[in-house]
Amino acid sequence: MIPNEATAATTDPTAESTALRTARQLQHLTDRADITDLLDRYLRSLDEGVLDEAWGRAFYTEDATAEMPIGTVRGRDAVVRRIREGMALFDRTMHLGGNPVIDVDGDRATVHGAQLSTHVLADGSGALFLSGGRADNTLVRTPDGWRIATSVLRIAWTQGTPPHLPPDRGPVAAA
Repeated sequence: MIPNEATAATTDPTAESTALRTARQLQHLTDRADITDLLDRYLRSLDEGVLDEAWGRAFYTEDATAEMPIGTVRGRDAVVRRIREGMALFDRTMHLGGNPVIDVDGDRATVHGAQLSTHVLADGSGALFLSGGRADNTLVRTPDGWRIATSVLRIAWTQGTPPHLPPDRGPVAAA
């Protein structure tokens, strides 16, 4: 628990300000660790393929917005549905995130990082489709921990055979 200002007024100000500063630093580090863990578990879960309602609640706020190469959707249920549709295009995947820049401001945080995704097409060809880009996320602290409120995946490059997309889905090609 972070010491409050009332406590600071009744004790040694130097010791109390040091305790308050230490408590805030510890909270900041804990938040960063929790956010990193959430995003690492998220990318790993894409490769494990269990993309149900419980999965959505574990990662997204109810009013989440996601902008992906296959379109933008709003609301957790729509996000889960769209991710499930996208992942169904592939037989196997490997998603890696890196170089995150995490800025925490109270109960909100932004995370900007790189994402490299390797996909084996589900069409039986065994063809590979790779993409690299940038993932920009806004997270909020909820009673259940940090959750993604907005996510934007911007593809910078692709290589290999892209999947065949339904006509109502955006292109997977580099933007």
